[in-house]
Amino acid sequence: MDNKFYYTKFNQSNSKKYLNQPLTSLILLSIITVIPTTVRAQLPTFTPAPPTEVNTEPPIQLSVPEANSPDGIDIFSPSVLPVPDPGSATGINTVPLRQLPACTSVNSTGINTVPLEEAYLLGAGDQVRVDVFDVPEYSGDFRVLVDGSINLPVIGNISVQGLTIPAANAEITRRYARYIKRPLVTLKLVVARPMTIALAGEINRPGSYTVPLNNENNFPKVTEAINLAGGITRAAAVREVRIRRRNAEPCNVNLWDLFKNGNLSQDISLRDGDEIFIPTSTTLDTVENTLLATASFSPEETRPVKIAVVGEVERPGPYIVSGTTDAVATGGGPGDPPRVAQALQAAGGITQLADLRNIQVQRLTKSGFQQVINVDLWQLLKGGDFSQNILLQEGDLVMIPTAQEPFADELTELADSSLAPDVIQVNVVGEVDNPGVVEVRPNAPLNDAILAAGGFDKVRANQGSVELIRLNRNGTVQKRKISVDFESGVNEETNPPLRPDDIVVINRSGLTAFTDKVGQVLSPLDSLFGIFNIFRGFSEGFGNNDN
Repeated sequence: MDNKFYYTKFNQSNSKKYLNQPLTSLILLSIITVIPTTVRAQLPTFTPAPPTEVNTEPPIQLSVPEANSPDGIDIFSPSVLPVPDPGSATGINTVPLRQLPACTSVNSTGINTVPLEEAYLLGAGDQVRVDVFDVPEYSGDFRVLVDGSINLPVIGNISVQGLTIPAANAEITRRYARYIKRPLVTLKLVVARPMTIALAGEINRPGSYTVPLNNENNFPKVTEAINLAGGITRAAAVREVRIRRRNAEPCNVNLWDLFKNGNLSQDISLRDGDEIFIPTSTTLDTVENTLLATASFSPEETRPVKIAVVGEVERPGPYIVSGTTDAVATGGGPGDPPRVAQALQAAGGITQLADLRNIQVQRLTKSGFQQVINVDLWQLLKGGDFSQNILLQEGDLVMIPTAQEPFADELTELADSSLAPDVIQVNVVGEVDNPGVVEVRPNAPLNDAILAAGGFDKVRANQGSVELIRLNRNGTVQKRKISVDFESGVNEETNPPLRPDDIVVINRSGLTAFTDKVGQVLSPLDSLFGIFNIFRGFSEGFGNNDN
């Protein structure tokens, strides 16, 4: 009785348990049969971007782990990501200049095609956001510690030093897969750490700089880093600026293309640890040098610079020249960089023997060798070629040579230019109305000095000739006798141009010299006659008393 009851109950329970299985199978089969073939064939596919799209970078081929991997997880492992070989990155100075390629972080369209997440390497000080889908207790903001690791819930410390954001995201996903079935992890950079950048070469203040990033994590550009270091020098080769990045080959950027054509692709974004080297230009284009002074990455020369001026100037020696030194005469204005013409004016102006066609500016570059720049200021005076009035920088030496064969017409033009001093002083002595030191314009002829002293003494002066005494720069004294002709122009025979501190001697005429000699001979007799007259006066006085 009991067994029969048990059997009946068992069959009833089993029949109820499997009662719905044929019905379920029949429903599924009906659904599959009803679905059209065309609908099942419409699966999502990936269409490659056309060639005209901005992003022209080839996709990175990632390897998929084997099905029998130790973790048994079907995700991308960071160990299979392509990592550049650090040994392939050579030093900047050891790479031949012409063999460096253009920086590959930009394409021909001038747009940076490397996404931020792929280009940035995590390091100590970064703040990241980890979001684990549907697990808020595992999500939050975390800071990368000094050792390059972040401390996450459950999985603990995980090293992300030197990893890109996708690689770090893959590693975090792999670690969480031990505790969560098919975790969906999102990693993004919240606050980037301050960047350390090194600059060397033709830069005003080379060295290492720490650049804090703004709230939008906008990375600094090459030009911003150059401005931070004081701007380029006058000898910078802006077409061949070299950039070295960790685990990458050195490359070149062309800042002249940025300045001239507005090519923003040359002003690339920098990353932590980048090194910028600006080489020295082997040649100097005066026009280009003048134009570059207005660039945003050129220094703002409001501070004075120390230079030296030697040669055919009135006061050779070292000087401190600013951009406002006699700015009106040189065509500049307040805040403009100092130029060669300002240096000449600070040294008292040029002499009449200055060779303006062959002025040299000697400049010590950052690489240690001396750069010689030829300047032709005569083209500035005659043709208005302002590019010859080049910009100066700290430590420049300006040399003005002596002209071998100066021409009289050129001397007159030089005297009237702003490069010459306003006045010079000469000494006129002898038979003139107002002997002494007189001021005349530079390169003034001899006749001007005589007239400035009041002209000849019409009674005593020898108006036919004068003597010119000149102290040369080598210490020798030159004495010349010159026939005076007030009707002649400037010439070396009768009306030579004067130099500072010349002495003009106006001698006595022959008659005046004779009378002066006779007077000197008769002057003792005059004394005797005077004594005789005195005694005669006494005698006459006594005679009148006797009477």
